[in-house]
Parts: sequence; structure tokens; C-alpha cells
Amino acid sequence: MLAQNSSIVTEFVLAGLTDRPELQLPLFYLFLMIYIVTVVGNFGLVTLIGLNPHLHTPMYYFLFNLSFIDLCYSSVFSPKMLMNFVSEKNTISYVGCMTQLFLFLFFVISECYMLTSMAYDRYVAICNPLLYKVTMSPQVCSVISIAAYGMGFAGASAHTGCMLRLTFCNANVINHYLCDILPLLQLSCTSTYVNEVVVLIVVGINITVPSFTILISYVFILANILNIKSTQGRSKAFSTCSSHIMAISLFFGSAAFMYLKYSSGSMEQGKISSVFYTNVGPMLNPLIYSLRNKDVKVALKKSLIKFQRKDRF
Repeated sequence: MLAQNSSIVTEFVLAGLTDRPELQLPLFYLFLMIYIVTVVGNFGLVTLIGLNPHLHTPMYYFLFNLSFIDLCYSSVFSPKMLMNFVSEKNTISYVGCMTQLFLFLFFVISECYMLTSMAYDRYVAICNPLLYKVTMSPQVCSVISIAAYGMGFAGASAHTGCMLRLTFCNANVINHYLCDILPLLQLSCTSTYVNEVVVLIVVGINITVPSFTILISYVFILANILNIKSTQGRSKAFSTCSSHIMAISLFFGSAAFMYLKYSSGSMEQGKISSVFYTNVGPMLNPLIYSLRNKDVKVALKKSLIKFQRKDRF
């Protein structure tokens, strides 16, 4: 009766965000709106950058990738999450769960390194402006983005590979709205020691390397900005970094808060706090970069004027 993956369980049940019946419908509409804004915002930003040649610069190349990741990332779990609000029992197959886990981790880790790449881009732009075009050439940008996706693939493969070796017996209710590492480990009826070691190593690397790189980049950026004598120059330099700082704070801050709640043993609080990490972040990123970015606003106005002219003719 054992399957090839050494697991007795053939499907899992996602417990969802809450089991309170009176909250199901309001939460469905709330998260449906969040998902719609996320898809429209990120798809709009991807399209806008792709259609406007003057946005084909390293900064917007990385922003294009960030929006693409957020678009895919939110689509990995949001449909299942929404289904959970309107169905009595939200099941997901073993294969589906492992696939969701892999894709979720792949896009999360890739976003981690894409934000790091953006920090390095800002460092080069502000600290070495004369060498910017050479240092951040299209070839270099491609290599950096491929490396970010590569780290995402490696991390997701390590976690998912270790998860596949576990045996899940009778317990199949995942206390979450998606297939995540910690809720799944709680259901295993075999030793999770190897998985916990892998989590410690992989998560340690994927937090330490990006955090250290971002911190060092912004230390040099801040030191360089403080040396700028003109107030206008300082203001311009700060404005180019402000959107990125907000995105980094939102991503790393909410992720750290979520895992701190999980490590303290509070699954319910960890599940609720993960909403900011999984749903709110991808929704706010395009708003942060569009509302606070002059180039994006100009590109949007030009695109809207072009479409209006086409409609007239």
C-alpha cells in the first residue's frame, strides 16, 4: 500500500487561515481583492517595463524580474487559499502539495536574491556612477538574475527533496493555508532531524548572504550620500533608494516576524503574520515602485496616451 514516495498519505487537508464560519466570506472577498490588485499591479509593471525602451536599464530590469516573481509567487497559493474560504474541505494531493512547496520556496528565495541584486545595483549607481554602464552591463545583469533564480532552485530542491523522504501516516491536516516546511514537518511520523538541519543551513545561507550584502551596500551608499555637498544631490540619491528600502523592510521584516512566531510555538499567530509575508508584500511592491517612482509614472502616462490615440483611430 506504500506509494513510491514512501508516504501512506495520498492527500492533505489545508486547515486555512481560520475555522470561524462567520469570517469565511468576508476573508474571501478581502483576499480576492488583494490577489486581483497583486496580479494587476505586477502584470502591469512587467508590461510597462517591457513596452517602454527608456525603462530598459539595470534598475528596471531587476524590477521587471521582481514583479514577475511576485506575480508567480502569489499565484502558487492564492487560488487554493481562496478556495478554502468557500469550500467545506480544501484538499490537496501529495504531489500537488510537494509541487506547491517547491514553487513557493523557489520564488521566495529568488525574490530574496533579486532584492539583493537591486541593492548592489543601487550601490554601483550611487558609489561608482562613472563605471555604472560597464559594471552593470546587460550580460552582468543577466548573470546576476540567473544566479538569483539558481539559488532559488537550489534551496527549493534541497527542502523539497528532504520533505519527499519523510513518511506521513494518519495525520494529514496541514495547519496552514499553504504547504510550508514547518507545518508539514509537524505531520511526519518519521524523524525530521535531517530536514531540521537542512532548514538551519539553507535558511541560514539565504538570510545571512542577502542580509550581509544589502547591509554592506547601504552602508557604502549612506556614506557616499553624506559626502554629497548639494542638498538636491542628496535628495535625489535618497529618493532612488527609498522604494527599495521599503520593499526590503516589508519582505525581510514580515518574514522574520513570521518565523519568530513559528519558533516560539505559536502556529496560529505565525499563520496570521505570514499573510503580510505572502499576500501583502507582493501586492504592495508594485504600488511602492510605481507611486514613488517618477520614471514609472511618466512611462504610464505615455502608454495611456498611446492607447487613447489608438482608440480614436
